Amino acid sequence: MEKVQEKFLRYVAVDTASDPEAQCFPSTEKQKNLGGMLAQELRQMGVEDARMDEYGYVYGTITPSAGCEKAPALGLIAHMDTSPDASGAHVRARIVKNYDGGDILLNEEKGIVLSPRQYEHLLDCVGKDLIVTDGTTLLGADDKAGVAEIMAVAERLMGPDAPAHGRICIAFTPDEEVGRGTDHFDFEGFGAQYAYTVDGGEVGGIEYENFNAASAKIQVNGVNIHPGSAKNKMKNAIHIAMELQGMLPPAETPGHTEGYEGFYHLNEICGDVEQCVMHYIIRDHDRKLFAARKGRMEAVVRYLNEKYGEGTVLLDLRDSYYNMREKIEPHMHLIETAQEAMQAAGVMPVITPIRGGTDGARLSFEGLPCPNLSTGGYNFHGRFEFIPIQSMEIMVEVLGHIVSAYAVR
Repeated sequence: MEKVQEKFLRYVAVDTASDPEAQCFPSTEKQKNLGGMLAQELRQMGVEDARMDEYGYVYGTITPSAGCEKAPALGLIAHMDTSPDASGAHVRARIVKNYDGGDILLNEEKGIVLSPRQYEHLLDCVGKDLIVTDGTTLLGADDKAGVAEIMAVAERLMGPDAPAHGRICIAFTPDEEVGRGTDHFDFEGFGAQYAYTVDGGEVGGIEYENFNAASAKIQVNGVNIHPGSAKNKMKNAIHIAMELQGMLPPAETPGHTEGYEGFYHLNEICGDVEQCVMHYIIRDHDRKLFAARKGRMEAVVRYLNEKYGEGTVLLDLRDSYYNMREKIEPHMHLIETAQEAMQAAGVMPVITPIRGGTDGARLSFEGLPCPNLSTGGYNFHGRFEFIPIQSMEIMVEVLGHIVSAYAVR
């Protein structure tokens, strides 16, 4: 039986970065390369209905063991794509055995170091075996660690010594990182009554509250002219973009907030005097505060159009997902079972609000209650991402306990 870290290292070698600007689905065809691998591996395990559909979703069903046919169907879900925030191509992962608490030289040629002085969570991992990058790409633990952990559990459940279990529904989704991971999810074909996404961070995490989320694309249209004759004629799109950013609360950004505090995040800006394009994400746990944030953005745009002329600033504001808490609270057995499973695996469960979102949020609003569990990884979406092998092994054990618990419900 292949170890979970061996599965993980194979999966991260496949570039599956999604593309927020693409209009097709999935946003990048290369996500299907991993999807095809996973469907084939599930079939090789004996999961007869394992398949990848036209959209790149991978599904498979493990039939219940004898005597567990009436147990609720339980889903396990992870996403295959990686964030476009850092390169996911040519990932050169390696294992740092028995980490000693010091600096880790990721790349001697480029002088890239992973240090506990900057990433203090490294000190929680002393004595563990860490999988790291070479400092030029992300690792892909978000969420290929979740994929590997679910695949490891599936392999156990299909083996001769499988514990008692109900029907287990497996799904691996594309395009989660660009907010479209459930756009074509086959709820009926999936068939689960409840589910968990395995898409969190440090081991022990259980999450059923997430941000309400929106994206804002702002196009600022200027007028260019030779600077020598620009008086009362030039309208500098860059300056107007800077003015817009200055009208938002300066302390309500990711770098100044934590916990339940929301923010405006200018994620990207590009342009020139003639035209400037800004990409924001807007987040808040509270639905009323979330609406107020979107209202402020709209008010700023209205003001600038009144000041500089209608059509100067164009706003495309779209909701992405909502806080799943209201959909999970009627099914708190999901949280209680996860807590008990963590404790059985020797881990202290920690319930925290997600300062982000998962496929589970949208799935919950579509009628599939779906809280989120940790994968064990750290520093997602960046070049200093890492994950302890022992944390992945613990999560395989946790998922096994959850599966067993629902076999007797």
